[in-house]
Amino acid sequence: MALKYSLVAALAVASFATAGIAQAKTVEIDMLNKDETGSMVFHPALVRAEPGDQIVFKAVAKIHMVKSINTMAPDGVKPVVGAMGADTTVTLTKEGVYGFECLPHYGMGMVALVVVGKPVNEAAAKDATATVPSMAKARFTKLFAQLDANP
Repeated sequence: MALKYSLVAALAVASFATAGIAQAKTVEIDMLNKDETGSMVFHPALVRAEPGDQIVFKAVAKIHMVKSINTMAPDGVKPVVGAMGADTTVTLTKEGVYGFECLPHYGMGMVALVVVGKPVNEAAAKDATATVPSMAKARFTKLFAQLDANP
Protein backbone atom coordinates (compact mmCIF):
# COMPACT_ATOMS: atom_id res chain seq x y z
CA MET A 1 0.00 0.00 0.00
CA ALA A 2 2.85 2.41 0.88
CA LEU A 3 4.42 1.66 -2.49
CA LYS A 4 1.17 2.57 -4.25
CA TYR A 5 1.01 5.96 -2.50
CA SER A 6 4.71 6.59 -3.20
CA LEU A 7 4.13 5.92 -6.88
CA VAL A 8 1.12 8.26 -6.97
CA ALA A 9 3.11 10.97 -5.17
CA ALA A 10 6.04 10.56 -7.59
CA LEU A 11 3.73 10.87 -10.59
CA ALA A 12 2.12 13.99 -9.13
CA VAL A 13 5.53 15.60 -8.56
CA ALA A 14 6.61 14.69 -12.10
CA SER A 15 3.49 16.24 -13.61
CA PHE A 16 4.01 19.49 -11.68
CA ALA A 17 7.69 19.56 -12.68
CA THR A 18 6.87 19.22 -16.38
CA ALA A 19 3.93 21.63 -16.32
CA GLY A 20 6.24 24.60 -17.02
CA ILE A 21 7.75 22.84 -20.01
CA ALA A 22 4.34 22.22 -21.51
CA GLN A 23 3.52 25.92 -21.30
CA ALA A 24 6.32 26.98 -23.66
CA LYS A 25 4.87 28.67 -26.69
CA THR A 26 5.80 29.27 -30.30
CA VAL A 27 6.12 32.82 -31.59
CA GLU A 28 6.20 33.36 -35.35
CA ILE A 29 7.94 36.24 -37.10
CA ASP A 30 7.41 36.58 -40.84
CA MET A 31 10.24 37.69 -43.11
CA LEU A 32 8.53 39.87 -45.71
CA ASN A 33 9.34 42.09 -48.67
CA LYS A 34 6.78 44.64 -47.46
CA ASP A 35 4.10 45.34 -44.85
CA GLU A 36 2.33 48.44 -43.51
CA THR A 37 5.55 49.63 -41.81
CA GLY A 38 7.73 49.56 -44.93
CA SER A 39 9.88 47.40 -47.17
CA MET A 40 12.17 44.52 -46.19
CA VAL A 41 10.73 43.78 -42.75
CA PHE A 42 10.29 41.26 -40.03
CA HIS A 43 6.65 41.16 -38.95
CA PRO A 44 6.19 41.70 -36.12
CA ALA A 45 9.55 43.39 -35.64
CA LEU A 46 9.25 43.48 -31.83
CA VAL A 47 8.13 40.39 -29.96
CA ARG A 48 8.10 39.32 -26.35
CA ALA A 49 8.69 35.76 -25.28
CA GLU A 50 9.46 33.79 -22.16
CA PRO A 51 12.57 31.69 -21.58
CA GLY A 52 12.13 28.37 -23.39
CA ASP A 53 9.72 29.70 -26.01
CA GLN A 54 10.43 28.84 -29.62
CA ILE A 55 10.82 31.67 -32.09
CA VAL A 56 10.10 30.70 -35.70
CA PHE A 57 11.36 33.06 -38.38
CA LYS A 58 9.12 32.24 -41.36
CA ALA A 59 10.62 32.75 -44.83
CA VAL A 60 7.38 33.99 -46.38
CA ALA A 61 9.46 35.65 -49.08
CA LYS A 62 12.28 33.31 -50.05
CA ILE A 63 14.88 36.07 -50.49
CA HIS A 64 15.35 36.45 -46.72
CA MET A 65 17.25 34.77 -43.92
CA VAL A 66 17.83 35.50 -40.24
CA LYS A 67 21.05 36.07 -38.35
CA SER A 68 21.54 37.14 -34.76
CA ILE A 69 23.46 40.31 -34.06
CA ASN A 70 26.03 39.09 -31.56
CA THR A 71 26.56 42.50 -29.96
CA MET A 72 22.81 42.67 -29.27
CA ALA A 73 22.35 39.44 -27.32
CA PRO A 74 22.84 38.34 -23.72
CA ASP A 75 26.35 37.14 -22.87
CA GLY A 76 27.14 33.53 -23.66
CA VAL A 77 24.34 32.98 -26.19
CA LYS A 78 25.15 30.93 -29.30
CA PRO A 79 24.86 32.83 -32.59
CA VAL A 80 21.93 32.11 -34.90
CA VAL A 81 22.43 31.87 -38.66
CA GLY A 82 19.54 30.64 -40.76
CA ALA A 83 19.66 29.50 -44.36
CA MET A 84 18.51 31.72 -47.20
CA GLY A 85 14.84 31.18 -48.03
CA ALA A 86 14.27 28.75 -45.15
CA ASP A 87 12.32 28.92 -41.92
CA THR A 88 14.56 29.08 -38.86
CA THR A 89 13.50 27.98 -35.39
CA VAL A 90 15.38 28.97 -32.24
CA THR A 91 14.65 28.32 -28.59
CA LEU A 92 15.80 31.23 -26.45
CA THR A 93 16.39 30.32 -22.82
CA LYS A 94 18.33 33.29 -21.47
CA GLU A 95 16.53 36.49 -20.46
CA GLY A 96 17.37 39.63 -22.35
CA VAL A 97 17.13 41.55 -25.60
CA TYR A 98 18.14 39.82 -28.83
CA GLY A 99 18.74 41.69 -32.09
CA PHE A 100 18.24 39.94 -35.42
CA GLU A 101 18.94 40.92 -39.02
CA CYS A 102 18.29 39.66 -42.50
CA LEU A 103 21.87 39.64 -43.74
CA PRO A 104 21.12 40.59 -47.39
CA HIS A 105 18.79 43.42 -46.31
CA TYR A 106 20.48 44.64 -43.13
CA GLY A 107 21.58 47.87 -44.81
CA MET A 108 17.92 48.46 -45.76
CA GLY A 109 16.93 48.22 -42.09
CA MET A 110 15.56 44.68 -41.97
CA VAL A 111 15.94 44.04 -38.24
CA ALA A 112 13.93 42.67 -35.33
CA LEU A 113 14.05 42.69 -31.54
CA VAL A 114 13.05 39.71 -29.44
CA VAL A 115 12.72 40.34 -25.71
CA VAL A 116 12.89 37.19 -23.61
CA GLY A 117 11.62 37.68 -20.09
CA LYS A 118 13.15 40.84 -18.64
CA PRO A 119 15.28 43.04 -20.95
CA VAL A 120 18.31 42.75 -18.67
CA ASN A 121 20.83 43.76 -21.37
CA GLU A 122 18.74 46.53 -22.93
CA ALA A 123 21.29 49.30 -22.30
CA ALA A 124 24.10 47.29 -23.91
CA ALA A 125 21.87 46.35 -26.87
CA LYS A 126 20.96 50.02 -27.39
CA ASP A 127 24.64 50.98 -27.25
CA ALA A 128 25.39 48.33 -29.89
CA THR A 129 23.14 50.11 -32.38
CA ALA A 130 25.82 52.80 -32.72
CA THR A 131 27.68 50.54 -35.16
CA VAL A 132 24.78 49.25 -37.29
CA PRO A 133 23.84 50.65 -40.73
CA SER A 134 21.83 53.88 -40.55
CA MET A 135 18.49 52.42 -41.71
CA ALA A 136 18.84 49.54 -39.27
CA LYS A 137 19.67 52.01 -36.51
CA ALA A 138 16.54 54.04 -37.30
CA ARG A 139 14.35 50.92 -37.06
CA PHE A 140 16.04 49.79 -33.86
CA THR A 141 15.45 53.25 -32.37
CA LYS A 142 11.71 52.87 -33.06
CA LEU A 143 11.66 49.33 -31.68
CA PHE A 144 13.41 50.35 -28.46
CA ALA A 145 10.97 53.26 -28.09
CA GLN A 146 8.07 50.78 -28.41
CA LEU A 147 9.71 48.52 -25.84
CA ASP A 148 10.25 51.39 -23.40
CA ALA A 149 6.69 52.64 -23.88
CA ASN A 150 5.31 49.22 -22.86
CA PRO A 151 7.78 47.72 -20.35
